[in-house]
Amino acid sequence: MWAGAWIVTLTYVILGLLEVEDMRRRIGALANREAARILIDASRSTATQFRRYMLVRTLMSALTGLLVWAFARIVGLPFAAEWGVIAFALNYIPFVGPFIATLLPTLLAMLQFDSWHTVIIVFLCLNVIQFVVGSYIEPQVAGNVLSMAPPLVLFAIFLWTFLWGLLGTFIGVPITIAILTFCREHPRSRWVSDLLGKGEGRAIGDRTA
Repeated sequence: MWAGAWIVTLTYVILGLLEVEDMRRRIGALANREAARILIDASRSTATQFRRYMLVRTLMSALTGLLVWAFARIVGLPFAAEWGVIAFALNYIPFVGPFIATLLPTLLAMLQFDSWHTVIIVFLCLNVIQFVVGSYIEPQVAGNVLSMAPPLVLFAIFLWTFLWGLLGTFIGVPITIAILTFCREHPRSRWVSDLLGKGEGRAIGDRTA
């Protein structure tokens, strides 16, 4: 089921990328110049916001990996650097990735340490790292960079995860970014972006000079 959803999504992405130039020409040829401007400007702004979002994800993944590495070094857990790299890579997969990045070092701690107290501490501290970075720091940073209210970032992830499962966790925030960006470009829907955005002077979709 999940494999089928991934294949369908990947197919649409590939077909969409192949049509980018042709679609831009067709939009540019529209008789309604205002509609053409909105579509082109909103698409350009959405692409910029996507790049910013991926930069935030990369920085937060690096922070998670660094904290996991430091904690593993402090408690004497073997392969500290490797656990940091694994946490960095798996942090790109919402929910499932952090869970695996927490579970694997805990299993090693069960073999490494004789005390169950130490194992529990390892498990709890790793979960605290994942929770603080993933549920507090990242929404705050993403909200500031993307001019979205931090609760909206979390809501988008949970909503699309509920609707589409694991696939929804990847596309929740990008879809929300696209919706707010396109709403920003039209006067009648701009109130949606103003309501859900963060900061009057840094609204999503602001066009560069």
